[in-house]
Amino acid sequence: MADQSDITNTVEHDDDTEIRTGLDRAVSGSSKFLAWAIFAAFLITVVEVFARYVLNSPTFWAHETTSFLIAAIFLIGGPVALARDRHIRVRMIYDSVNPKRRRMLDIFNSIIALMFFAGLAFASWVMVEKSWFNPSGALHLEGTGTSWNPPTPALLKLLVLLCVALMFVQTVFHLIAAIRRDTSVSEEGK
Repeated sequence: MADQSDITNTVEHDDDTEIRTGLDRAVSGSSKFLAWAIFAAFLITVVEVFARYVLNSPTFWAHETTSFLIAAIFLIGGPVALARDRHIRVRMIYDSVNPKRRRMLDIFNSIIALMFFAGLAFASWVMVEKSWFNPSGALHLEGTGTSWNPPTPALLKLLVLLCVALMFVQTVFHLIAAIRRDTSVSEEGK
């Protein structure tokens, strides 16, 4: 197994996905723990159905909690897909070029992704600022507006910012790895 301290390592994951950096390994590994949130959402839904239809006493928190958990899982899917190298790529072009050109495509893709994530981070920071602070600057988390009114919109907007920032850092590491990648040995066969 490769040294975990080197950010340019490439390691094959147990489900045949490429884990390129130590950060990717941590993000991918955390997904196994975070997957339990899906089970929690399922249990909350079962409790709500039982309370509503058997006990005739519906809850006021189940729908918003389940929606929050599913949205959070969806957001975390971005960094996990990037960590496992499972994002969308035009494979027909990528697989048809030699390793040197593939390296150039990886560098180009990383630069474009960094610009995208930078813009998305700015937009999400604006959303976080508006959802966490009132116009006078005092801390006031945006709620759902229901009778329970949890601050889940503010928390999800913060999670958007954190996931985008994480994907930006992941992409920086991927760019470094692509720049450092030696393609001279691979080209001998082509």
